[in-house]
Amino acid sequence: MAFLSSILLFAGCLLLGRLIQLLISVRRGQSGSVLVPRTTPARTMVVMGSGGHTAEMLRIVERLDCQRYSPRQYVIASTDKTSVVKVIESEIRREPDPEKQTYEIITIPRSRDVHQSYVSSIATTVFALINCVPLVLKARPELILTNGPGTCVPVCLVAFLARLLFLNTKCRIVFIESFCRVRNLSLSGRILLYIVDMFVVQWPELLEKTSNTRSDIRCFGRL
Repeated sequence: MAFLSSILLFAGCLLLGRLIQLLISVRRGQSGSVLVPRTTPARTMVVMGSGGHTAEMLRIVERLDCQRYSPRQYVIASTDKTSVVKVIESEIRREPDPEKQTYEIITIPRSRDVHQSYVSSIATTVFALINCVPLVLKARPELILTNGPGTCVPVCLVAFLARLLFLNTKCRIVFIESFCRVRNLSLSGRILLYIVDMFVVQWPELLEKTSNTRSDIRCFGRL
């Protein structure tokens, strides 16, 4: 029994050390490190939300070089049929030939519905988290791009844990706060603030208010 306890304690210490190392590397990665140009496309996972989140994200994705960010996987809540249609339309405009299209749509359970209480959303988020484990481990994305819908929380948490456990060390997460967030971060933003590799806001007012929580937050203006 004592031997088992020692092993668990040792493993816990190693995991804690790895967590601290990863959090430090995430912060250092935003403070001017030299970026090495890629020679191969980056497997990209785009987390969509409903309504305005989807419209904003599609505007961002349409600016990406489809040759450099490929294949693209769109993660959408299972109840969000509208976003599925919008993504398909956007990808068809990008590449009308079905044989040349390099994207797929994946649905997961919604972690939190609009106006759902925070207490009840704990259970739905855990359920979504469990469903995201095989998704993220199989896809092994190198870039996760999101603008703050509730669906992104389980995806990003699983990706961070996979990186923590050396299951996908190449994955980087870029969080772009929604355009509608002028003075306060979204709940998703507050949850993921310290584990994403790049955190972007779109309003100087929000940057001024949040810069004391994370000094490397970027403001790219309205996208």
